[in-house]
Parts: sequence; C-alpha cells; structure tokens
Amino acid sequence: MLERTFERALFACRWLLAPFYAALAIGLFVLLVKLLQELGHFILHALDSNESQTILGVLTLVDLSFTASLLIIVMFSGYENFVSKFDHSDHKDWPEWMGTIDFTGLKLKLMSSIVAISAIQLLKAFMDVKANSDRELGWLVGLHMVFVVSGLLMALTDRVAAGHHDK
Repeated sequence: MLERTFERALFACRWLLAPFYAALAIGLFVLLVKLLQELGHFILHALDSNESQTILGVLTLVDLSFTASLLIIVMFSGYENFVSKFDHSDHKDWPEWMGTIDFTGLKLKLMSSIVAISAIQLLKAFMDVKANSDRELGWLVGLHMVFVVSGLLMALTDRVAAGHHDK
C-alpha cells in the first residue's frame, strides 16, 4: 500500500513539468514580438540596405523561425513524452511527427536545430566579417564545431545503443 501510494505520487509529479511547457509557450510569444520588431526594421531599411545587410536581415528572420520551431518541438514532444498524450482526433491538420517522437528523436531534433541555429549565427558573423574580431570569429567557429561534434556523438551513441538493444 505504501509503495503504491508512493508510485502514484511520483507518477503525478510529471504534471510539475506542465508549467515549464507553458513558459515555453510564453517564450514563443516573446519570439513573435522580436520577429515583428526585426521584420519592421528589415522592411523600413529595405531600400537603404546593401546586399550583405539584406542577407543578414533574412538570416535573422530564419534564425528566429528555427528557434520558434525548436520551441514547438520541445513543447509538444516533451509534453507528450513526459506529461500526457494529446487528443488530436479533433485536429484535421495534426502534423504526422507529433506523437511519434520519442526521447531519442527529441534529443536529435533538438541538437540538429541547435546546430542549424549556430550555423546561421556563424554565417551572419561571416557576412559582416569587418564587425567581428578574429577572436570572436574563432569562438563562433569553435562553438559551432562543438555543437556539430556533440550532435554526431549523440547520434552515434543512440545508434550503438539501439543496435545493442536489437540484439
């Protein structure tokens, strides 16, 4: 009886994660405000911008889009994996990937998104190379490579673990 009560209480603790996912939804709104601010700045300076500045503006919009998509992946996959299943029977446009990403898939998608965001930041820095010191560029390249290698090692580890479980 004590064990069953403890297990029920422990299982109910998963709902403590719900506010974290709600906070990520608020973060999504904050990103939307930032997107609108950047879009306004981008449009207002479109005629005055050179090619490099235009590309930087577009990359900023892409970066914000990737970050927002990352939040969606974490919110939905995390909630579905750790808190409760969604009832998506009423939603005709329910994406196929939702409800099928396990924790391993979530980690890999998260790492892939971080690598993509890092690559965009690195590209933005190289597009405006005069504004960055060699030291800053070196750090950006180094950090990006850490993310790339970490992602590869994580994927390799998951692949080895999956192969071990198959046997």
